[in-house]
Amino acid sequence: MEHSSWKKFPESFLWGSASAAYQIEGAWNEDGKGPSVWDLYSKIPGTTYKGTNGDVAVDHYHRYKEDVQLMAEMGLKAYRFSIAWSRIYPLGRGEVNEKGLQFYDNLIDELLEKGIEPIITIYHWDVPQALMDAYGAWESREIIEDFDRYCVTLYKRFGDRVKLWVTLNEQNIFIGLGYRAGIHPPGVRDVKRMHQANHIANLANARAIQTFRNHVPDGKIGPSFAYSPIYPLDCHPGNILASENAEELMNHWWMDVYAWGRYPRIMWSYLQEQGVAPDLEEGDLELLAAAKPDFMGVNYYQTTTVSHNPLDGIGEGAMNTTGRKGTSQDSGVPGIFRTNRNPYLETTNWDWTIDPVGLRVGLRRIANRYRLPVLVTENGLGEFDTLEPDDMVNDDYRIAYLQRHIEQIQGAISDGVEVLGYCTWSFTDLLSWLNGYQKRYGFVYVNRDEEGEKDLRRIRKKSFYWYRDVIRQNGLSRQSG
Repeated sequence: MEHSSWKKFPESFLWGSASAAYQIEGAWNEDGKGPSVWDLYSKIPGTTYKGTNGDVAVDHYHRYKEDVQLMAEMGLKAYRFSIAWSRIYPLGRGEVNEKGLQFYDNLIDELLEKGIEPIITIYHWDVPQALMDAYGAWESREIIEDFDRYCVTLYKRFGDRVKLWVTLNEQNIFIGLGYRAGIHPPGVRDVKRMHQANHIANLANARAIQTFRNHVPDGKIGPSFAYSPIYPLDCHPGNILASENAEELMNHWWMDVYAWGRYPRIMWSYLQEQGVAPDLEEGDLELLAAAKPDFMGVNYYQTTTVSHNPLDGIGEGAMNTTGRKGTSQDSGVPGIFRTNRNPYLETTNWDWTIDPVGLRVGLRRIANRYRLPVLVTENGLGEFDTLEPDDMVNDDYRIAYLQRHIEQIQGAISDGVEVLGYCTWSFTDLLSWLNGYQKRYGFVYVNRDEEGEKDLRRIRKKSFYWYRDVIRQNGLSRQSG
């Protein structure tokens, strides 16, 4: 869709950035914090790039005031961060750790003092190890009550000051990589267990939204979904059908449940036929249907192009976790779809397609299908950055990437999509779960690498000043298309 002129970003638009506790905080065993699954998993030889872990990360726990001061200098309107469950409940349940709550109190107050709206992500992948040991974490319905208790603790403590909340971050990713691909905790490869764990996570998400209404009635809450809109490789009918399959299995399977409380009919039939559909209990569907979110959070990085995949076709392929371009492999679900390289798109060094228009496509699909506002909770470019003399980081490639995506958000707004805000990933450099510290996303360079912490200095990149100008202008300098 083309417009003679584009709508401006709303004055209330939240120009933000984002992070996750495990990837930035460090202090993994300080002030009463218990271990998360990532604290243990990342120390298993061969699981992460050069054995990197979040024991220190970028030391945000001790440097949060410095980081927030940089956010204020940039003029951020919002900052999305996650709370480490095991910092609040060291054993996942039982006794509350007051020092953990106090840390986030301090962070929230610091943000508010600087005029930055805090956005809390309740869960960003770091389930307490104690719950994994006790009952398998997301594989047991016990977690629904434990997660709800954790949520209520946060709502009561922070709900007077924090009005925007994200329940589960990228449920499709932590479930898929943990229980299908086996490269995130708990390292399982079992499709039946994956779908059962996913259903339990859906129930926990719904309960958290229900409970939120009682404790933060003037707030807004929603999940954050890693959305990769699907394209067919070409107009061959078999490839069109494959794209329908992929959109339903990889996207609607989650977002339909979030928005409507029901699973897509065709894919439910397929999973039943395969014997891997989740087991439902009385009251499950009623709970899911009663917990409509206020917005759909979207983490967008790339689109996926697919084609027909026969019953004897390819399955899981290897991911690129090294930054050696071209080392990822196509993957698929036999009889459903397979992925293909899109000949019209460039890729990053980690083989992620660069497709700004895909973000606009995804925003429109959500607006039309679910009629919910959208909060872009993540979007960014992970690349090798070079610290040059005089503390210069000339990341023009990141500026170009973000600018093109912001243009397409403005295009989506002009099309009629309600977009609440845009949180880049990330504010500072941080630990990339499987990729170490070499894959940098931030506006602020952190002087450390896989070999050691060095001095952890914060250094403003060229993109820092560019995004500051975008925020000041409430958008790009070009306001018409």
